[in-house]
Amino acid sequence: MKKEKVRIGLMGYGKVAQLHAQALQAASRGELVAVCGRNTERRDAFAAQWGIRSRRTTEEMVRDDRIDAVIIATPHPQHRDCALEAFAAGAHVLVEKPMALTEVQCNEMIAAAQKAGTLLSVVSQRRWFPACIRMKEAIDQGKIGKPVLAQLTILGWRDKAYYDSDPWRGKWDTEGGGILINQAPHQIDLLHWFMGPFAEIQGFWDNVNHPYIEVEDSAVAVIRFKNGGMGSVLVSNSQKPGIYAKVHIHGSAASSVGVQTDGGAMFIAGMTDITEPPLNDIWTIVGEADQLRTYREQDEAFFKTIDPRIYFFTSQIEDFCGAIQDGGPPLVSGEDGRETLRFIETLYRRGKLNRADFYTNKHC
Repeated sequence: MKKEKVRIGLMGYGKVAQLHAQALQAASRGELVAVCGRNTERRDAFAAQWGIRSRRTTEEMVRDDRIDAVIIATPHPQHRDCALEAFAAGAHVLVEKPMALTEVQCNEMIAAAQKAGTLLSVVSQRRWFPACIRMKEAIDQGKIGKPVLAQLTILGWRDKAYYDSDPWRGKWDTEGGGILINQAPHQIDLLHWFMGPFAEIQGFWDNVNHPYIEVEDSAVAVIRFKNGGMGSVLVSNSQKPGIYAKVHIHGSAASSVGVQTDGGAMFIAGMTDITEPPLNDIWTIVGEADQLRTYREQDEAFFKTIDPRIYFFTSQIEDFCGAIQDGGPPLVSGEDGRETLRFIETLYRRGKLNRADFYTNKHC
């Protein structure tokens, strides 16, 4: 018997919501039915564009449009409240990254989902990159030995036009931070997907060359993972015109695997296209090192057959809808989203203390 599609409502109607609407057009397990939000004019325009219902609240969507699940695509500080509204209405939730702004908020969301008996997942579509799946399988199969060293690097650029494109960008109270809370969550998610949970985090953050924003544009960190491994993180929006984002994992068997998740200018939803495919850029597993060229050729060829802005969103939506229909867990859990946020919040806290100490004592 063919299963009915999961009926989905969107919370939010901005740039990322447009990507989700496009992704749902290609989904076989889910369909976009309604949108809700506080700005009636923008909400109605979005609904008219996609031929869906416009509702003021999540409760109205769930009640009147028989919504099964919501995708939250609002600014970051609204994620927790939107999720709690959805759970209270009885809907499953797929929330855009970051899951929330604090670990406490993440805990509230996880508890609310459990109480309602609904699913909670966090958008981390880079897990569906073929190059990332290949890495995860190699690590899980023990091909690099125990994963003991990790490197995460993002060197990109955001100009003033980017921060001016939405009034909430670049401010602590409306964005929650800078590169750590906005651009880096995808790679941080991959980092703990590959290595496991974080045990200890130390680091610094600063604003290197964006005087027109309040938040950080760069950060560095060192990590001890719960498995005993170590890692380093360097992320920055201060490098023109945007270079790359990479995650590399090195194992106890002296073998390494890595992915360049983003190349060329970094992707900006609703403003730029994805110009280069995600690729494995390191692969030194004994007996497989000569496969690197083949993997790259496969991924380059695949990239040309899809719309990369949309395809991987659809992949995660299909996984989320499948979990609702089949009763299993989604690939990305609320606990995964919380782990990413725990890293970010800890680094903000550590960096703030280190920053205060540095500026207090640097002239001593």
